[in-house]
Amino acid sequence: MADVTMERFKWRIIRISFAIILIHVIGTTGYVLIDHYPVFDAFYMTLITVTTVGYGEIHPLSQAGRVFNSLIVFFGVTLLFLAIGAMTQSIIELELGNFFEKRRTKRMIDRMKDHFIVCGFGRVGRGAAEELQSAGAQFLVVDNDEDRVERAMKAGLFAVLGDCTHDDTLRDVGILRAKGIIAALQTDADNLFLTLSAKSLNPKLHLATRVSEEEAESKLRRAGADVVFAPYSTAGHRMAQSMLRPHVHEFLDFTTRGIGMDVRIEQVRVSEHSEFVSRSLQQTQVRRDLGVVVLAIRKADGKMLFNPPAEEMIGAGDHLIAMGPVEKLRQLEKLLTEGR
Repeated sequence: MADVTMERFKWRIIRISFAIILIHVIGTTGYVLIDHYPVFDAFYMTLITVTTVGYGEIHPLSQAGRVFNSLIVFFGVTLLFLAIGAMTQSIIELELGNFFEKRRTKRMIDRMKDHFIVCGFGRVGRGAAEELQSAGAQFLVVDNDEDRVERAMKAGLFAVLGDCTHDDTLRDVGILRAKGIIAALQTDADNLFLTLSAKSLNPKLHLATRVSEEEAESKLRRAGADVVFAPYSTAGHRMAQSMLRPHVHEFLDFTTRGIGMDVRIEQVRVSEHSEFVSRSLQQTQVRRDLGVVVLAIRKADGKMLFNPPAEEMIGAGDHLIAMGPVEKLRQLEKLLTEGR
C-alpha cells in the first residue's frame, strides 16, 4: 500500500511540475511575441502574475497584452491552487498510508507466536532467512537499513525497519513470544549488545549469533548465546573438508541443503501423547514403514545418543534426529506428536 501511494505521489508531482513549467513557457512566449518583452522580463512577468504577487506591469501592456495577461492570471492562479491542493492531499495520503501500514504491521506481529526473529539482513542474515523460508517457519526480518528491508520485502519476506540493539524494538517484534532469534548484525559488539538485551527480556529464548573475531566468542557465550557461529572459520573448515573428504562434504550438502535430492535431516520431538512413548526403536519400525533413518536421539535429560541401538527406548520429551525424504519426515513428526 505504501509503495502504491508513493508511486501515485511521484506521478502527481511530475504532472504538477510539467503544468507549472508549461504555463511559464506559454506566458513568457506570449509576452515576448505580443508586447516584445525581453525574455527575462517576460519570464518574471509570468512568475509574479501566476504567484499573485501583484508588483504591477514591468512594461506597459497593450490591449492584446492585457487580454493575454488576464488569461495567464485565470489559468495560472487556478493551476497554482490546484497544485497546492494536490500537494496537500498527497502529503496527507502519505501520512495516513504510513499510519495504516504501521498498524497493519503491528497487528501481524501481535498475532505471531513461537516465531523466529532474524536481526540483520546481510549475507548471513539472508542465508538464515532463506533456510527458515524453505522450512516453512514463521519468522520476520529486522534491519535498520531501509534498502535491506526493501530487499527483504521484495523477496517475499516479512520485514520491518528497526534497531535490534534497542529493547523497544525487540518488544515491538514480539520477543516475549518468540521461539528464537538469529543475531546477524554487522559487528561483534552489536551482536553482543543484542544478546544481552534479548536474554534479559526473554531468558528462555534460543539465540544463535555470528562472530567475526575469535576472542568475542567466549564473551557472547557468557552473555547467553546458545550457539555461536564463526562464518569465516566455518567456511575454511568446509573448504578443507571438500578437499580431504569430498564425498562426506557432498553428503552433508545433500542432507542439510537438499542439493539435488529430496532428503533432509530433521529433529522431531516425541509428545507424551505419542504411541511411540515407552517403545523401542525396533518396535516402532520407522525405517521399514517410512524409510526414515534415526541417526541420534537427544534424551529429555540432555544426553545425546549417536547411532542408537534398536533396543533403545523412546521417552516423552526426547528428540529424534532423523534423516529421510521430506514427506516421510513430516509423517514421522505427525506420528510422534499426535499418534496414529
